[in-house]
Amino acid sequence: MIGRAFSIALIALSATSVASASGGVDPAAAKLFEIPVLGLPVTNSIVTGWVVSLLILLGLRLMVKRPQLIPSRGQAVVESALGALRGLYEPIIGKKAFGASFPILVCLFLYILLQNWSGLIPGVGSVGLGHEVDGKFHVTEAFIRPANADWNGTIALAAVAMLAWFAISLRYAGPKHMLYDWFGNKADRSEVAAYIYYPLSVIFFLVGFIEIVSICIRPFTLSVRLFGNVFGGENLLHSTGFIFPFYFLEILVGFVQALVFTLLLSVYIGLLCNHGDDDHEAAHH
Repeated sequence: MIGRAFSIALIALSATSVASASGGVDPAAAKLFEIPVLGLPVTNSIVTGWVVSLLILLGLRLMVKRPQLIPSRGQAVVESALGALRGLYEPIIGKKAFGASFPILVCLFLYILLQNWSGLIPGVGSVGLGHEVDGKFHVTEAFIRPANADWNGTIALAAVAMLAWFAISLRYAGPKHMLYDWFGNKADRSEVAAYIYYPLSVIFFLVGFIEIVSICIRPFTLSVRLFGNVFGGENLLHSTGFIFPFYFLEILVGFVQALVFTLLLSVYIGLLCNHGDDDHEAAHH
């Protein structure tokens, strides 16, 4: 996993250097203005994030309106999409923690998907201020660009995802189970001899530290994977003139990356929380 993370990081860094050399999408987001009182800079990728968030809220509001027992066409579409996502995430997370996990997973999936696809809209990333390079206009400050083509945006998404993972795991698995899952001896003491069981305890304890390192790297791998794919795709589209095969490929990549991000988060939650569902259900019968 660590090797894969560094490989993705090298790919992302290569993409940024190629972009700078070929006149593609600038790796750094351009500052458009500052919030007067706070003095916080607002970049073109932040504006895209605001626009996409607003579109999600307005789109769902217009499609669902007031939920009805006999759904309208828009409500039926939303319910079908939620049902498909539920069938995908619930077996991984488990029933115990699914109720708390599903809203954040759906929000992340919709936000990342639309952010990835926002770069396919003509003018996004290619309309703005710049200068001519070898007879071609090179945009240095685009008015709007996909937030996921900015590493700051994907780092923020990874931070939100990992905070949600920790909060949900702490609530539904508990600190005792979390520590046991990382450092505890998983062997059955009644079936393993003492001279094997106790050395295994030391091994599992040491492996727990490797697991902690892996958990600490998760925000990095989540953010770099998403950034590298979206930023690389943006440069590919701009350098090839948005020809159809690559345009269609980026539609597929945008969907897959949104799915991979949320599936990985659901796996992280399920590793700690998807235990004892059968016992939990039996206790209520």
